[in-house]
Amino acid sequence: MTSSTPLPGDTRLPSSEETLRGLMELGTAGDYPYAVEDFFRLPEKTGFDISPDGKYIAYVGPYQRRQNLFVIPTANLQQEPVQITFETDRDISGFLWANGHRLIYLKDSAGDENYQLFAVNVDGREAKALTPFPNVRTQLVDDLEDDDRSVLIALNKNNPQLFDPYRIDVYTGELQQLATNNNPAEPIDSWITDHDGKLRMAMKVKDGINACLMYRDHEGEPFREIITTDFRESIMPLAFDFDQPHIVYVSSNHGRDKSVVIAMDMHTRKEVGDPIYSHREVDVSSLAFSKKRRKLTAVTYITDKKHYHFLDEERRNLQQKLEKRLPGKEISLTSTNRNEDIYLVRAYSDRSLGAYHLYVAQEDRLEKICAISPWIREEDMVSMEPVEYRSRDGLTIHGYLTLPKSGNKNLPVVINPHGGPWVRDVWGYNPEVQLLANRGMAVLQINYRGSTGYGKKFWTAGFKEWGHKMQDDLTDGVKWLIEQGIADPDRVAIYGGSYGGYATLAGVTFTPELYACAIDYVGVANLFTFMKTIPPYWMPYLQMMYEMVGDPEKDQDRMHAGSPVYHVDQIQAPLLVIQGANDPRVNIDESDQIVKSLRSRNIDVPYMVKYDEGHGFRNEENRFEVYKVMLGFLKEHLLEH
Repeated sequence: MTSSTPLPGDTRLPSSEETLRGLMELGTAGDYPYAVEDFFRLPEKTGFDISPDGKYIAYVGPYQRRQNLFVIPTANLQQEPVQITFETDRDISGFLWANGHRLIYLKDSAGDENYQLFAVNVDGREAKALTPFPNVRTQLVDDLEDDDRSVLIALNKNNPQLFDPYRIDVYTGELQQLATNNNPAEPIDSWITDHDGKLRMAMKVKDGINACLMYRDHEGEPFREIITTDFRESIMPLAFDFDQPHIVYVSSNHGRDKSVVIAMDMHTRKEVGDPIYSHREVDVSSLAFSKKRRKLTAVTYITDKKHYHFLDEERRNLQQKLEKRLPGKEISLTSTNRNEDIYLVRAYSDRSLGAYHLYVAQEDRLEKICAISPWIREEDMVSMEPVEYRSRDGLTIHGYLTLPKSGNKNLPVVINPHGGPWVRDVWGYNPEVQLLANRGMAVLQINYRGSTGYGKKFWTAGFKEWGHKMQDDLTDGVKWLIEQGIADPDRVAIYGGSYGGYATLAGVTFTPELYACAIDYVGVANLFTFMKTIPPYWMPYLQMMYEMVGDPEKDQDRMHAGSPVYHVDQIQAPLLVIQGANDPRVNIDESDQIVKSLRSRNIDVPYMVKYDEGHGFRNEENRFEVYKVMLGFLKEHLLEH
C-alpha cells in the first residue's frame, strides 16, 4: 500500500490498511487473462505531437512510474528516443512545442491543480521552471507559433480568483502583462487570440450570470463589449476569418436550442448569413482550419460517435484516404507541422486505444509509430453500443451499454454516471468499462439531463435537479435495463466520480432498494458545504453555480433534500468511499462527512484516502490499488450477492 500516511492532525478516518488490503486480495483473486495493471499501466508511448518544423516528434512515456517527455526524429522513428524530463513526483499534465527545438509543459503538485509551467530543449538542456509561483495556476492561451521566444499564458498570481494574460519568454521566464483583469465584479474568464497571436477577444462575466463577448481591432485598443447574453446562451469564438479579421466564426445557441457554427461580424455585432453547419440533434462546437491555405476545413460533431462535415475537398480526400488504409478504425489527425505536409494520425476504436501513425503527404507514406497498449488484444475486449430510452417525463436519454462476453441477459450491472455534470460521455475505449466487462459485468453510461451536447433545453433541464430529476434519469435507466432482461434486479451497482460520485451517494440514499452496492469516488455529499469549498478561481461563477445547482438561501429546502449526508439513515447498500486528500474541487470534507455519518450509526464504510492525490488518482501505483479495491468490493457485494 502507498501514500496512505495521514497528514498531521488527521483523525484516521480512512480505513486501516488491513481492511483495504483484504479487498485488494479479493479483487485480484481468480484466473483472468488480464490483470488490473493491464488496463491502467502507463502506455510506453502516447500523446504524440510534431514540432512546427516537422523535424521532431515528442511524446510522453513512463520514467519511474511517472509520465515524462521523450523526443525522436521524424526521419528515423526507430532511433533511440531522447528522454528530456525526469519528473518523479507527478505526471506531466500536458505539453506543447514552443518552437522547433524547445518544449513547454505543465505539472501540478500532489493533485492540487496549481499547474506550473516548465520549459526544456529537445536535447534535455536548458530546463527551466517558468512560473515557479506557489499556489498559482497557469493556463496556456496560445503557443504563438510565429514567435519562437514566447507563448501566451494566463496566471492568477495577482488575485487567486482572476487570471491575467501574459506573454512569457520560454527561455528566461520574463513576463509581459498584456491586459488587466482586476474587477472581481466583472471577471474575464477567457482570452482569445487571432491567427497572428494577437490578443483580440475576451469573455467576461457580468452580474454573476451573464456572459459578455468583448473585441478589439488591434492590441493597442481597449476591449469593447459586443454582446451580452444570459449564461445559458453561449457564443463561443472558434476562429477568425483569414481575409476579414473582424469576422469571427463562433459556436452559438443564441436564439436557438442547439449550438451551430456561424460567422459573426464584430463591427455590426450581428450574425452573418446562414449557419456554416448545424445539426438537429446535437450541438456543433468544433471548427478546423488550415492556416497555411487560409481555409476552413471541417466541422466535427458527436451523436453516437464523432462525425465530420467537410468544408474543404483536400481535407475530405485526406480523411477518406486514411480510412481506406486503416479500415475499421476511427481516424483522427492529432498534429501537423507548420507546412501541413506531415501529419500524426491516431487510429482507434471502442475496444482499443489504437496506434499512432506518421503520414508524409509528399511521399504518400503512412508509417506506424507504435500501438498505445499493445499488451491488450482488441479481440479480447467488447464493444460499446449506443443506446437510448425514455425518461418518466418523456425525454430521450442517450447513453452507452457495454456487455461482457458472457452474455446479454440477467447480468450483474454497474451504472456509471459521468462527472461534470455539465459534460457528456462519448464513444471510445474506456479502461474502467473494459475492466468491469472483463470481470463479467455490464456497464451502462448515461447522458442524463444536464449533460451537454444535446442542446440548451436538455442542459438546463438539469438545473437545480441534483438528486431529483437528474437522478430519476439514472433510475429510469436501471428500470429500462431490467425491463429489457439485461440486468439482474438483485445485482445492480452504481459507481461514479465527482458528480458521478454524488449521483452514487444520491442513488443509494434516495432509491435504496435499487442498488446492491455503491462506490463513491471524490463525490459531493453535502450541496451546502460543496458550494463553500470550491477553488478560488471558481468564485466568479458562484452565482451561475447557484442557478445550476441551487441557491443555499432561496433553495435551502430543495438542496437539503438533495444532499445525501442529511439522509444517511436511508442507506441500505454497502458503500465504498474513495478520496484524494488534496482535491481542490470536491474537498475531502465531503467524503469525511458521509463516512462519519455512517460510522456514527455503527455502519462500516471502507474509506480509501490518498495523500498525494487530488480530484481523481493519477499516480500509477494508486490507480492499481484503487481498482483492485473496487473489484474486491464488487466481487463481495455484487458478483457474489
